[in-house]
Amino acid sequence: MTETRRWHTHYPDAIPLSIAYDEKPLHGFLELTAKKFPKKKALHFMGKELTYTEVFLQARKTASYLKSLGLQKGDRVAIMLPNCPQAVISYYGALMAGAIVVQTNPLYKERELEYQLNDSGASFIICLDVLFPRVSNVRNDTDLKHIIVTRIKDYLPFPKNLIYPFIQRKEYKRIVEIEPSEDTHNWETVMNNGDESFVPVTVAKEDLALLQYTGGTTGHPKGVMLTHSNLAANCQMSRKWLYRATPGEETIMGVLPFFHVYGMTAVMNMSIMYGFKMILMPKFDAGNVLKTIHKQKPTMFPGAPTIYVGLLNHPDLKKYDLSSIEACISGSAPLPGEVQNQFENVTNGRLVEGYGLTETSPVTHANFVWEKRVTGSIGVPWPDTDAKIVDMESGDEAEVGEVGELAVKGPQVMQGYWNNQEETERVLKDGWFFTGDMGYMDEHGFFYISDRKKDMIIAGGYNIYPREVEEVLYEHEAVQEAVVAGVPDPYRGETVKAYVVLKSDYKDVTEKDFDEFCRSRLAAFKVPRIYEFRNELPKTAVGKILRRKLVEEDKEKMEAKGAEV
Repeated sequence: MTETRRWHTHYPDAIPLSIAYDEKPLHGFLELTAKKFPKKKALHFMGKELTYTEVFLQARKTASYLKSLGLQKGDRVAIMLPNCPQAVISYYGALMAGAIVVQTNPLYKERELEYQLNDSGASFIICLDVLFPRVSNVRNDTDLKHIIVTRIKDYLPFPKNLIYPFIQRKEYKRIVEIEPSEDTHNWETVMNNGDESFVPVTVAKEDLALLQYTGGTTGHPKGVMLTHSNLAANCQMSRKWLYRATPGEETIMGVLPFFHVYGMTAVMNMSIMYGFKMILMPKFDAGNVLKTIHKQKPTMFPGAPTIYVGLLNHPDLKKYDLSSIEACISGSAPLPGEVQNQFENVTNGRLVEGYGLTETSPVTHANFVWEKRVTGSIGVPWPDTDAKIVDMESGDEAEVGEVGELAVKGPQVMQGYWNNQEETERVLKDGWFFTGDMGYMDEHGFFYISDRKKDMIIAGGYNIYPREVEEVLYEHEAVQEAVVAGVPDPYRGETVKAYVVLKSDYKDVTEKDFDEFCRSRLAAFKVPRIYEFRNELPKTAVGKILRRKLVEEDKEKMEAKGAEV
């Protein structure tokens, strides 16, 4: 992008406005890093560590084995794994074989899994042993030809590998035994029979690397088509943004799931590209994360607000040293200012808000980590990324400070939706991706997200943006988590409802307390009229609070009550 934009005046000298991209395919960066840092630890998993050479050679073995099963360039390989060494090795092995990866949430039930496998046309899947029954149940209704099964214990150190089956039996109530066959394969077989001298299939930068399915909050999830170039470009932008990070030296927390595009880019792909050591956490447990930070001393910790909230509210927080953490970019949901301040006080590091979508690989905006930042803002567009606010009525670019739909353009923007040309044409126009998020830009070029178009509340003719109300709620000392939504109201059309999780020491706080607090900080029409106190809030795998799910639950309750009457 050659034109100057408002936000460019804030760029420090260390961050370029445009980047000369290395256009290797994604797996080419693994080979390069293995040559640069052959003995550097790439992965830490529950005490087990693998070097970059080991990860590279095992990815080659995986690619070789997939090819021996008949995989052709462009075939889709589903990966249904939590954060573990096999998730990294499978991903890069599939890409080396010329496949398109389909990241699959391990929490998916049969209905969701069957839909994704059929929509993507995946013919291979790599999954955990405990997920094998689920995959088996849908196999005959999909195009699956081969299932490769691995176990958590395959990469556990002694004696954890001996103890783990007992833990697994306690957690899952059974041990799943896999009988190898012509179309069902053990990971051990892949590692024993794969060829570590395999030469990767030639792929072009514009070839698809990934089908990443959106959350599907409305209708069926859509397969976002991302190329090698899309994903590699976003990693290189991230590296420029985090310019103080040293290749081959950093240690990064891998709590964000790699089957989510944010964890995949901000942790896995960027680490592989620049030789960072990844600490893999299969699931978020605040206590385990605190212990791991204390012991492993990560320097970088990409996350989501609920992850930071969970750590800050852990009763043993003060027992652990988190001072190794230098830089965190928070994504997936708005970062409350109070959470930012508290986390920075605990770590002495920097935590800033960023913004992105599955369709943009994912990051488009972030606050500067070490320079000017604006709390409550998503920051400014990244190098080579353009952005504008579009007036919803006229379709023209909105004036500074006016709310409209955020549109973005850049090398990280998807090619479109898989098998869905109509939806592709709706959101991609002349290279611009229309995000569906409402926001505005201030006079300095910093962007703000008001909310999703569909989440905006219209009460008594007033537009109310949930994020603004949520920010106020998070300022209350009793609030651990909060989310705001619009619910039907016979008089106002909609009214504001707050769903609140209280901190353990503040269980006596009442609706009246919150009402007085909010009225002193918000216009009367924005103040929640209804409060629901809950023990927890529903979330996605990456920790994003599911506002729509709460609204749907309320709707179902109302319908059930109406049926009773």
